[in-house]
Amino acid sequence: MYNRILLATDGTIASANAESHAIDLAATHDADLYVLYVVDESVYTAYSGDEYVNEAEGPEHGLTEHGQETLDRVHAVANDNGVEFVETLRHGGPVKTIIEYGDDQDVDLIVLGTKHRSAEYRALLGSVTDRVLRLTARPTLVIKTEADSRE
Repeated sequence: MYNRILLATDGTIASANAESHAIDLAATHDADLYVLYVVDESVYTAYSGDEYVNEAEGPEHGLTEHGQETLDRVHAVANDNGVEFVETLRHGGPVKTIIEYGDDQDVDLIVLGTKHRSAEYRALLGSVTDRVLRLTARPTLVIKTEADSRE
């Protein structure tokens, strides 16, 4: 049923739950797992003075480093489960990049994580997951994680 599964991750706890699910799906279906981390250009251009995103190597270095660490972690777990893995780190807008990458790789399924938040929160701020769901023509699986009540 699934030969090519795309996991889009940002390294958060919501993505960690989606990562586990995508790896299990790929192992079950003997599918190739494409893992995409998008360094959101709007973050490092908007907060270029922040020490997290403004390191000596350039404003996007901290985010790129986090992305590579996330991909390495997912790769290790996928490898332990015998899953063929293709990792990609891209810079750009997450929604557009996820959709275009899924189309370019002709994936059968996109797996995304999200925090389960109130309708009011989503209406005000939206989410990458919501926009990908609205704009992609590909089957998409959303793994929800309860939001911490302190957030």
